[in-house]
Amino acid sequence: MQLLKKSLILLSLTIILISQSCLRYEYSRETIPSKSYSISGNYEEKGLIPYEEGIASWYGGKFHGRLTASGEVYNMYDMTAAHKVLPLGSIVVVENLENGKRVTVKINDRGPFVKGRIIDMSYAAAKKLGFAEKGLAHVRIYLVDKNETSGICYAVQLGAFSSKSNAQRFVGILAKEGIEARVKKVGEYFKVYSGFFKSKEKAKEFGESTGRDYFVVNCN
Repeated sequence: MQLLKKSLILLSLTIILISQSCLRYEYSRETIPSKSYSISGNYEEKGLIPYEEGIASWYGGKFHGRLTASGEVYNMYDMTAAHKVLPLGSIVVVENLENGKRVTVKINDRGPFVKGRIIDMSYAAAKKLGFAEKGLAHVRIYLVDKNETSGICYAVQLGAFSSKSNAQRFVGILAKEGIEARVKKVGEYFKVYSGFFKSKEKAKEFGESTGRDYFVVNCN
Protein backbone atom coordinates (compact mmCIF):
# COMPACT_ATOMS: atom_id res chain seq x y z
CA MET A 1 0.00 0.00 0.00
CA GLN A 2 2.85 2.36 0.95
CA LEU A 3 4.61 1.55 -2.35
CA LEU A 4 1.44 2.39 -4.28
CA LYS A 5 1.09 5.73 -2.45
CA LYS A 6 4.73 6.63 -3.20
CA SER A 7 4.26 5.73 -6.85
CA LEU A 8 1.15 7.93 -7.10
CA ILE A 9 2.94 10.85 -5.41
CA LEU A 10 5.92 10.49 -7.80
CA LEU A 11 3.58 10.37 -10.80
CA SER A 12 1.74 13.50 -9.60
CA LEU A 13 5.00 15.41 -9.15
CA THR A 14 6.14 14.42 -12.64
CA ILE A 15 2.86 15.63 -14.16
CA ILE A 16 3.14 18.96 -12.28
CA LEU A 17 6.73 19.51 -13.45
CA ILE A 18 5.84 18.75 -17.07
CA SER A 19 2.80 21.04 -16.99
CA GLN A 20 4.86 23.88 -15.46
CA SER A 21 7.55 23.60 -18.14
CA CYS A 22 4.85 23.68 -20.81
CA LEU A 23 3.28 26.73 -19.24
CA ARG A 24 6.64 28.53 -19.21
CA TYR A 25 7.10 27.84 -22.89
CA GLU A 26 3.57 28.95 -23.73
CA TYR A 27 4.14 32.15 -21.72
CA SER A 28 7.30 33.02 -23.63
CA ARG A 29 5.69 32.28 -26.96
CA GLU A 30 2.07 33.32 -26.69
CA THR A 31 1.43 35.81 -23.88
CA ILE A 32 4.31 38.22 -24.53
CA PRO A 33 2.82 40.69 -27.02
CA SER A 34 4.70 41.00 -30.29
CA LYS A 35 6.15 44.48 -30.73
CA SER A 36 5.77 46.22 -34.07
CA TYR A 37 7.62 49.37 -34.98
CA SER A 38 6.11 52.02 -37.21
CA ILE A 39 7.66 54.91 -39.09
CA SER A 40 6.42 58.34 -38.14
CA GLY A 41 6.52 61.33 -40.46
CA ASN A 42 5.33 59.47 -43.56
CA TYR A 43 8.84 58.49 -44.63
CA GLU A 44 7.53 56.05 -47.21
CA GLU A 45 6.38 59.03 -49.30
CA LYS A 46 9.44 61.18 -48.59
CA GLY A 47 11.77 58.36 -49.51
CA LEU A 48 13.88 56.16 -47.26
CA ILE A 49 17.67 56.38 -47.25
CA PRO A 50 19.40 53.30 -48.75
CA TYR A 51 22.17 52.24 -46.36
CA GLU A 52 23.40 48.74 -47.11
CA GLU A 53 22.71 45.77 -49.34
CA GLY A 54 23.62 42.14 -48.77
CA ILE A 55 22.56 38.83 -47.22
CA ALA A 56 20.17 38.64 -44.28
CA SER A 57 19.71 35.66 -41.98
CA TRP A 58 17.47 35.13 -38.97
CA TYR A 59 17.96 33.82 -35.45
CA GLY A 60 15.70 32.34 -32.82
CA GLY A 61 15.57 29.02 -31.00
CA LYS A 62 18.33 28.94 -28.38
CA PHE A 63 18.56 32.77 -28.31
CA HIS A 64 14.88 33.23 -27.42
CA GLY A 65 14.66 34.61 -23.88
CA ARG A 66 18.34 35.61 -23.68
CA LEU A 67 19.62 39.14 -23.18
CA THR A 68 20.52 41.14 -26.27
CA ALA A 69 23.40 43.63 -26.53
CA SER A 70 20.88 46.41 -25.74
CA GLY A 71 19.91 44.74 -22.46
CA GLU A 72 16.46 43.78 -23.74
CA VAL A 73 15.32 40.17 -23.59
CA TYR A 74 15.32 38.69 -27.08
CA ASN A 75 11.86 37.65 -28.24
CA MET A 76 11.92 35.92 -31.62
CA TYR A 77 8.29 36.97 -32.15
CA ASP A 78 9.10 40.71 -31.94
CA MET A 79 10.04 42.83 -34.95
CA THR A 80 13.73 43.29 -34.16
CA ALA A 81 17.12 42.66 -35.72
CA ALA A 82 20.84 42.49 -34.97
CA HIS A 83 23.37 44.65 -36.80
CA LYS A 84 27.11 45.06 -36.26
CA VAL A 85 27.37 48.87 -36.32
CA LEU A 86 24.00 50.68 -36.46
CA PRO A 87 23.15 52.34 -33.12
CA LEU A 88 21.14 50.16 -30.75
CA GLY A 89 17.56 51.38 -30.77
CA SER A 90 17.67 52.46 -34.43
CA ILE A 91 14.49 51.92 -36.43
CA VAL A 92 15.21 50.72 -39.97
CA VAL A 93 13.30 49.32 -42.93
CA VAL A 94 14.50 46.06 -44.48
CA GLU A 95 13.41 45.07 -47.98
CA ASN A 96 13.64 41.56 -49.37
CA LEU A 97 14.93 42.23 -52.89
CA GLU A 98 13.78 38.79 -54.00
CA ASN A 99 10.06 39.46 -53.45
CA GLY A 100 9.73 43.20 -52.71
CA LYS A 101 8.40 42.72 -49.17
CA ARG A 102 9.38 45.26 -46.50
CA VAL A 103 9.36 45.31 -42.70
CA THR A 104 10.21 47.91 -40.08
CA VAL A 105 12.42 46.64 -37.25
CA LYS A 106 14.33 47.92 -34.26
CA ILE A 107 18.05 47.19 -33.96
CA ASN A 108 18.47 45.82 -30.45
CA ASP A 109 21.34 43.36 -30.80
CA ARG A 110 24.78 42.91 -32.36
CA GLY A 111 25.50 40.52 -35.22
CA PRO A 112 25.49 38.57 -37.44
CA PHE A 113 29.06 37.39 -36.91
CA VAL A 114 29.18 35.28 -40.05
CA LYS A 115 31.11 36.72 -43.00
CA GLY A 116 28.97 37.83 -45.90
CA ARG A 117 25.87 38.58 -43.82
CA ILE A 118 24.80 42.11 -42.96
CA ILE A 119 21.78 41.70 -40.67
CA ASP A 120 20.20 39.04 -38.45
CA MET A 121 16.42 39.31 -38.35
CA SER A 122 14.10 37.96 -35.67
CA TYR A 123 12.01 34.96 -36.68
CA ALA A 124 8.88 37.16 -36.90
CA ALA A 125 10.62 39.66 -39.20
CA ALA A 126 12.06 36.91 -41.40
CA LYS A 127 8.63 35.33 -41.70
CA LYS A 128 7.05 38.62 -42.81
CA LEU A 129 9.86 39.09 -45.32
CA GLY A 130 9.15 35.60 -46.65
CA PHE A 131 12.47 33.87 -46.01
CA ALA A 132 12.00 32.11 -42.65
CA GLU A 133 11.89 28.71 -44.35
CA LYS A 134 14.72 29.46 -46.78
CA GLY A 135 16.95 30.92 -44.06
CA LEU A 136 18.72 33.60 -46.12
CA ALA A 137 17.66 36.45 -48.39
CA HIS A 138 19.20 39.26 -50.42
CA VAL A 139 18.04 42.46 -48.74
CA ARG A 140 18.49 46.22 -48.67
CA ILE A 141 18.51 48.18 -45.41
CA TYR A 142 17.00 51.67 -45.41
CA LEU A 143 17.54 54.30 -42.75
CA VAL A 144 14.59 56.32 -41.55
CA ASP A 145 16.85 59.11 -40.28
CA LYS A 146 20.17 59.96 -41.98
CA ASN A 147 21.50 61.07 -38.59
CA GLU A 148 21.45 57.44 -37.43
CA THR A 149 24.96 56.95 -38.82
CA SER A 150 26.43 60.26 -37.68
CA GLY A 151 28.97 59.82 -34.92
CA ILE A 152 29.24 56.04 -35.36
CA CYS A 153 32.55 54.79 -34.06
CA TYR A 154 33.89 51.61 -35.67
CA ALA A 155 36.03 48.94 -34.06
CA VAL A 156 37.42 45.59 -35.15
CA GLN A 157 36.31 42.48 -33.27
CA LEU A 158 39.10 39.91 -33.25
CA GLY A 159 37.64 37.32 -30.90
CA ALA A 160 34.76 36.26 -28.65
CA PHE A 161 35.14 34.01 -25.61
CA SER A 162 32.85 32.52 -22.97
CA SER A 163 35.66 32.93 -20.43
CA LYS A 164 37.05 36.33 -19.40
CA SER A 165 40.47 34.85 -18.63
CA ASN A 166 40.71 33.39 -22.15
CA ALA A 167 39.77 36.76 -23.62
CA GLN A 168 42.45 38.51 -21.54
CA ARG A 169 44.98 35.87 -22.56
CA PHE A 170 44.16 36.58 -26.20
CA VAL A 171 44.68 40.31 -25.58
CA GLY A 172 48.16 39.43 -24.33
CA ILE A 173 48.88 37.44 -27.50
CA LEU A 174 47.74 40.39 -29.63
CA ALA A 175 49.94 42.76 -27.61
CA LYS A 176 53.01 40.69 -28.56
CA GLU A 177 51.99 41.24 -32.21
CA GLY A 178 51.82 44.99 -31.62
CA ILE A 179 48.00 45.09 -31.62
CA GLU A 180 46.38 47.01 -28.77
CA ALA A 181 43.07 45.42 -27.78
CA ARG A 182 40.47 45.51 -25.03
CA VAL A 183 37.87 43.15 -23.56
CA LYS A 184 34.19 44.02 -23.29
CA LYS A 185 31.40 41.80 -21.98
CA VAL A 186 28.52 41.65 -24.46
CA GLY A 187 25.65 39.40 -23.45
CA GLU A 188 27.14 36.06 -22.44
CA TYR A 189 30.48 36.59 -24.19
CA PHE A 190 33.71 38.46 -23.56
CA LYS A 191 34.61 40.10 -26.85
CA VAL A 192 38.02 41.39 -27.88
CA TYR A 193 37.98 44.71 -29.75
CA SER A 194 40.75 46.80 -31.25
CA GLY A 195 40.79 50.38 -32.53
CA PHE A 196 38.48 53.38 -32.74
CA PHE A 197 37.83 54.31 -36.37
CA LYS A 198 35.73 57.06 -37.94
CA SER A 199 34.98 55.05 -41.09
CA LYS A 200 34.12 51.46 -41.91
CA GLU A 201 36.77 51.47 -44.66
CA LYS A 202 39.57 52.36 -42.20
CA ALA A 203 38.37 49.66 -39.82
CA LYS A 204 38.39 47.10 -42.65
CA GLU A 205 41.92 48.11 -43.64
CA PHE A 206 43.08 47.60 -40.08
CA GLY A 207 41.26 44.26 -39.80
CA GLU A 208 42.97 43.01 -42.96
CA SER A 209 46.35 44.16 -41.66
CA THR A 210 46.06 41.94 -38.57
CA GLY A 211 46.05 38.80 -40.70
CA ARG A 212 43.27 37.40 -38.51
CA ASP A 213 39.56 36.76 -38.93
CA TYR A 214 37.69 39.90 -37.91
CA PHE A 215 34.37 41.74 -37.91
CA VAL A 216 33.82 45.50 -38.14
CA VAL A 217 31.51 46.47 -35.28
CA ASN A 218 30.23 49.51 -33.42
CA CYS A 219 32.59 50.80 -30.70
CA ASN A 220 29.63 51.00 -28.36
